[in-house]
Amino acid sequence: MKKIDWYILKKFLTTFFFAIFLFSIIAVVVDVSEKTDDFVKSQLGLKRVLTEYYAGFIPHIVALLFPLFVFIAVIFFTSKMAGRSEIIAILASGTSYSRWLRPYWIGGIILAAMLWFSNQYIVPRANQVRGAFEARYIDGNNSYNSLVAPPSNIYLRVDSFTFAGIYTYDTALKRGGPIFLYKVEGNKVVLNSRADVILWDTAGKKWKLESLVERKLNPLNEQVTIELSRVMNFNFKPYDLSRDKYTKDKLTSPELDRFIRLEELRGSEGLNELKVERYRRDATCVTVLLLTLIGAIVAGRKVRGGSGVHLAVGFVVAALFIITDRFSTIFSTKGNLPPLLAAWIPNIIFVFVVVYLYRKAPK
Repeated sequence: MKKIDWYILKKFLTTFFFAIFLFSIIAVVVDVSEKTDDFVKSQLGLKRVLTEYYAGFIPHIVALLFPLFVFIAVIFFTSKMAGRSEIIAILASGTSYSRWLRPYWIGGIILAAMLWFSNQYIVPRANQVRGAFEARYIDGNNSYNSLVAPPSNIYLRVDSFTFAGIYTYDTALKRGGPIFLYKVEGNKVVLNSRADVILWDTAGKKWKLESLVERKLNPLNEQVTIELSRVMNFNFKPYDLSRDKYTKDKLTSPELDRFIRLEELRGSEGLNELKVERYRRDATCVTVLLLTLIGAIVAGRKVRGGSGVHLAVGFVVAALFIITDRFSTIFSTKGNLPPLLAAWIPNIIFVFVVVYLYRKAPK
């Protein structure tokens, strides 16, 4: 790392973090203006609103637009350098074009690693916080609210011989019911259990059934057992019972992998959407690196119009990337395009864009 590398890397990172900081403030102000009435009705103080909602909202919105702001930051400070003929001086000193791009590679890899870790663990937890608050205080008809929610009608396979069904389930309170359990041996039901309530015991990390009626069916008679409560060690967790469309956003990557495997065993439909989300969490990090290189190559050329021209070209490239990403996602979730390919198609296409721009760039 030479002085010029530190100079470019410092400009890269400071411009990006300053831009994302300003955008976060603007996003919060706009969101507050839209939800002021909801905050007042919730009767929560400023501290609780910040810790229970905006602590989840800010990471969500930052991660959503992270690649775009990396792209804008690169174009902005690089076009300023080009306008002051700094890049011409660097290349005229004998520095090769690929060598000039080294700090962009380093900065892109650093930011890509940050986004990767955030997508795997931090952003899903933030979405849980944001989603729980919105369900309780903002979205009155959200599926989290068991008083107004329609029946969940969740059916799942507990083990090789036992099948379960839950009429309603509240993902915020981790409580549901009624629930039935059937144990089948051969072609006969040998155990029939019903409970009014199924509740997740947060301390014990197990399920608790309340008002349980259990019938053991024998060839000639049946044995009935009634219990006020019983602790059960089922193989599913509360997030496995989530059935709202934002479930995939609230699970960390290990949890999402496990959830996909369970849904495959259950024979559930619509798994492509879950798989696209899982693969995109890795693909987006490569997107950051590609947009960094595209921004550097496009803005590194001194042209009339300065930053305005570079920003215009940058927004066109970003728009094309977003369109490609949306189309590939739709073809996967609504068609037969493999999810892995759908998540990586935009990156594959823009690798060729990077190569083309690099070859055409004045060196």
